[in-house]
Amino acid sequence: MAPWLKAPAGRYLLAWEQEQLDRVVADIFGYHAVQVGWPMVQALRSSRMSHRWLLNDGELDAGLVGGEGALPVSVLTDYDALPFPGNSLDLVVLPHTLEMTADAHHTLREVERVLMPEGRVVIVGFNPTSLWGLCHQLDTIGQRIGMTSPVMSETGEFIGWRRLRDWLRLLGFEIESGQFGCYRPPFASQGWLDRSAWWDEAGQRWWPVFGSVYLLVAVKRVRAMRLLGPAWKRKRRTQTAPAAVAQQQHSRPDAS
Repeated sequence: MAPWLKAPAGRYLLAWEQEQLDRVVADIFGYHAVQVGWPMVQALRSSRMSHRWLLNDGELDAGLVGGEGALPVSVLTDYDALPFPGNSLDLVVLPHTLEMTADAHHTLREVERVLMPEGRVVIVGFNPTSLWGLCHQLDTIGQRIGMTSPVMSETGEFIGWRRLRDWLRLLGFEIESGQFGCYRPPFASQGWLDRSAWWDEAGQRWWPVFGSVYLLVAVKRVRAMRLLGPAWKRKRRTQTAPAAVAQQQHSRPDAS
């Protein structure tokens, strides 16, 4: 995706994602945060957590890594096996990570494993039911009319909002908030992209669920358990003896 991200539509996408991530992670508190993949944005730039890491699964194009102050790549790893113990992280950010991995559901299970109870996961993804999603499916036609689409990996795909929401609920997550964005057509020309700026305001008002990109925040919920002791430890109910009731006897008068 390196050439596409340097094009006008790619820069427009990265600007929106950076703005939303800065806003969201600033209000999430804890000690340990991880950004998994997509170093083109600084997902943890506004985070207040003291320990932050950036994970990647391969070599990077130095020209695409986030600007000054970006986190260095701390770990090279497979997204299907995160190198953290269970219940150890407060925040995991997945910017387009699920679209780049071969088994998105397995990656989500790994995120659920490493997150602490009440920990949060922030997910950024492309919306298949959008103009960008249509251009992705009809890439040849889009190029003919002056539009471009993000080129994903061979194993990747766009994961819909509803599908992702169902996956998270099955893993015990609760959706906390969500946001759609990037309503402009993915024009290859900067001029046409600027002329269509009014699409963003109109899209938020009239067709919000058709934004080309979404950001979702979910919380890991752990239901409370009540431990019951063995039956022989339960106290037996003592039988109460009947209370004695004093009865007053009335003497009969003597017959005269």
